[in-house]
Amino acid sequence: MSETPQLQHFIGGKPTAPASGEYFESTNPATREVLYQAARGTVADIDAAVASATEAFHDPRWRDLSQTKRGHLLRRLGDLVAEHAEELARSESLDNGKLLREMRGQLATLPEYYYYYAGLADKIHGDVIPTSNRQVLNYTMREPLGVVGAITPWNSPLTLTTSKLAPALCAGNTVVIKPSEYTSATVLKLAELVIEAGFPPGAVNVVTGFGAEAGQALVDHPGLAKISFTGSTATGSRIASAAAGRFIGSTLELGGKSPNIVFDDANVANAATGVVAGIFAAAGQTCIAGSRVFAQRAIYDELLERVAERARSIRMGNPLDDDTELGPLAFEDQRDKVASYVDLGRSEGARVLTGGRATDGGLGGFFYEPTVLVDVTNQMRVVREEIFGPVAAIMPFDSEDEVVQLANDTEYGLAAGVWTANLSRAHRMAARLDAGTVWVNTYRAMSPMSPRQGFKSSGVGVEHGTETVKEYTRLKSVWINTDEGPVPDPFVMRS
Repeated sequence: MSETPQLQHFIGGKPTAPASGEYFESTNPATREVLYQAARGTVADIDAAVASATEAFHDPRWRDLSQTKRGHLLRRLGDLVAEHAEELARSESLDNGKLLREMRGQLATLPEYYYYYAGLADKIHGDVIPTSNRQVLNYTMREPLGVVGAITPWNSPLTLTTSKLAPALCAGNTVVIKPSEYTSATVLKLAELVIEAGFPPGAVNVVTGFGAEAGQALVDHPGLAKISFTGSTATGSRIASAAAGRFIGSTLELGGKSPNIVFDDANVANAATGVVAGIFAAAGQTCIAGSRVFAQRAIYDELLERVAERARSIRMGNPLDDDTELGPLAFEDQRDKVASYVDLGRSEGARVLTGGRATDGGLGGFFYEPTVLVDVTNQMRVVREEIFGPVAAIMPFDSEDEVVQLANDTEYGLAAGVWTANLSRAHRMAARLDAGTVWVNTYRAMSPMSPRQGFKSSGVGVEHGTETVKEYTRLKSVWINTDEGPVPDPFVMRS
């Protein structure tokens, strides 16, 4: 048998062994097979990575690079991601259990994020401000912040890392990434591609390890100018407090419990497909999952039947197989968490219409059946708390006003779906729902050009679009007196 590969940190443009000499295992969630050992990061590794990023930030090779040339580097990085798409897709599928064909789809569009910010790099500029004194010039500048810390999750490592990395580099920052301990491999490969694209060593650094060790050390590091995090609301709250205590910025994309609303004038077949895609795609392991489904009473039974029938027919299995439709949960604790929530739902009075069982998928892995819960209310914990798994709770409603109240009765505000043939209703609902993203007659649509923001406990700050560049820059106001005459005495009154 071949020896298990060891993956090192990536600091200063090269693989770097952990200061402690310790490693931890990463396993394939579909089979429990050990894939590799990753370096176990500590405070010393984070110190080294931040020092490397700080040096790179002040290095003339990066500091004095024109914005247009920064864009060229980002475009080259996008090209390299495209060239390595199959390798990256397969690696991520092995690491977190997402379907290989889904990952191929993600990798086909991922270069567009780098191309988008490549084009935006030399569009970052300030303004000239009118003043009452024509001899005084006032203008603004947008400058990079410095070293950005990025903590990324296990459900979509490359995509969610790119959402932070591309705009941070576009604005001229340097970055230290702490990926999830469950999915280190593809982020490390991405860091190698950054160097191949021509970025200076230290522009992007990766320290692998656990949240309580490497992640906390990064959040607490005094050398950071900003922290960007995607993950749970509880962790995001702690990071926000730490960042606020040091007066640095934070962008936080957090949890969700998104409503997917089907009106009786909708195309029910399309809506049912949208509901299935919204909750069972990626095994429900996405912050935007449409986990609370509201169906208007006249079509409730039909929608329920269609969704349940499709849920029963979903093919679970090896995510590398093209005919597999549902892969495993990313790790054992996550599978157990999903199972405990379904058991909790039963104890609260919910009825499992289909699914509701953990399984090994015939491979020894961490699978959970696509599950539909009925006889639920909006007050049950299984409906209010984020499960992050393939579990849909489906409830009837009567009126538009009622479903708005139900949909907004949550601590979260990340996303929402609306299915209707009524154009006026579509616009009314989009305006009334407390969600940063509202989809009408579709679900999970996404683009690097479209800003994404969470409301309420779903986060702070913007990712994607032109708005996110402001999150990675600071604004400076410059005043220049062009009058070469004597400066007026401040104690002499002037008319």
